[in-house]
Amino acid sequence: MSHLRHLSVWVDQPDPGHFFWVLHESAENASVWVDIESSEQSFPSWTDAFEAGAVALFQLAPDERSGPRAPGEDEDAAPVG
Repeated sequence: MSHLRHLSVWVDQPDPGHFFWVLHESAENASVWVDIESSEQSFPSWTDAFEAGAVALFQLAPDERSGPRAPGEDEDAAPVG
């Protein structure tokens, strides 16, 4: 099975009363995070935006038992060579 993706959800407030969720993913360097998705519409509160962002985060995991996985090699596969 491939490794879990390092994801986070956070809320941005560019203007008073306008909250947007943002999904981040850690790059190879754990100190670097990249925006991968964000809400197109604003929400009236931080809580509303965060909850909607959490839903978007859960949608990145096709199987809720194993979580969001990175594409690539299967970690459980037998070594080659």
